[in-house]
Amino acid sequence: MTGSLPPPRTMLRIFWRGWTFALKNLTMSSFFILVSVLQPLVFATIAFFMFKAGGSGRSLLYVALGAGLMGIWSSTLFGSGGLIQWERYQGTLEILMAAPAPFVLILVPATLANATIGIYSLGATILWGKIFFDIPLELSNPILFAISIPATILSLGLMGLAIASSFILYRNANALSNLLEYPVWLVTGLLVPLALMPGWVSPISWVLAPTWGMRAIRSSALGGGEPLVYLGMTLLLGLIYLVAGAAMITYFERMARQRATLALT
Repeated sequence: MTGSLPPPRTMLRIFWRGWTFALKNLTMSSFFILVSVLQPLVFATIAFFMFKAGGSGRSLLYVALGAGLMGIWSSTLFGSGGLIQWERYQGTLEILMAAPAPFVLILVPATLANATIGIYSLGATILWGKIFFDIPLELSNPILFAISIPATILSLGLMGLAIASSFILYRNANALSNLLEYPVWLVTGLLVPLALMPGWVSPISWVLAPTWGMRAIRSSALGGGEPLVYLGMTLLLGLIYLVAGAAMITYFERMARQRATLALT
């Protein structure tokens, strides 16, 4: 059974240890180096040339921010999607489940680390665009911009928690990672404005953190819109993901124990 919550100080120590360990682990992975370092630069370069060739009136900073968040989403999705399977392969999933701390306290730092390492994608694409495409870096509201980035990363990390929870029960759920990457890029308006999408896409985008995080970052950087509203929606969705993820982890863990499928790969 899942353990009760430890004292706040212990929870903070578990979070810090788990987050730093996961970050160190990810920096040793060649796959994550590719996803977080090289892939965003490739996507950003393609997007820059496409927007220039298409004569789009949008700022190239608009493109750079979208391409950077694409990298953060990829890191979150693949990292959270593979988290449970990697523990299975290493034979440590049962040990983590049997630990005194609730399993959700072990997963949250790891999923947030996946999103945190993706922050390089945003910085790299902006710097890449500045050096090679002369993108202006004048921000409309630098303070809100600085707040929006960690808020978006937090919300995406908690969204990764909800994704990772299903992998406890279903052995082949990691195939979902490959399915979700590109559709989420489209329905959240990271590069293609939602106004150009069919009407049924908008309700889907409203429940996805990248939509509101991207709006908060872009509106604080480029001006216009209501960045405080977007920021509030980003944090609200993060809280919903945390509650939903914790509930699903408890349920799926119980089902895996009943079916004796916890260690199956």
